[in-house]
Amino acid sequence: MVGAKRALKPQQVWAIRFWLDSHRRMRDRAMFDLAIDSKLRGCDIVRMRISDLVSGGRIRLRATVTQKKTGRPVQFELLEAARASLQAWLERRGGTLEDYVFPSRTNHEEHIGTRQYARLVDEWVEGIGLRREDYGTHSLRRTKASIIYKATGNLRAVQLLLGHTKIESTVRYLGVDVEDALTLAERTEI
Repeated sequence: MVGAKRALKPQQVWAIRFWLDSHRRMRDRAMFDLAIDSKLRGCDIVRMRISDLVSGGRIRLRATVTQKKTGRPVQFELLEAARASLQAWLERRGGTLEDYVFPSRTNHEEHIGTRQYARLVDEWVEGIGLRREDYGTHSLRRTKASIIYKATGNLRAVQLLLGHTKIESTVRYLGVDVEDALTLAERTEI
């Protein structure tokens, strides 16, 4: 399949969370929740260190990560579900602040690879009956951004949250079209 992968809908996010919990996939649940809340690319998710998420023995409410692709920092909020799953995973995982949050199975000094992350995302979406061809790691990055845009119509906020330098990139990224603009206009009365 060529083209952008779909964002998940809120009910699909909850279905994946339920599927991961029912299969006792604690690490994967933490990874999924982090991906949804952070809106980061897969390469940034897998490179995160414990110190990026933990301060004073607790999961941060907000974190900042420098994106690999752009070299620019992006800040994100970690909601309760993500904080709880990350706390549970890190308590089981152990390690120091300088360790990767999601270590490689074969070499704990390294992080899991982006290809392994992509295979996991394929498993998660197939686990709830979705076609893996329609979704990918970038679907997780798009999910919260598209939900925020649909709820608020605020492109500038989504631009900041994704770390885009140009609003045009955000428009293309979200697939905003004339129909979206007209729908927003219809909701606004003067």
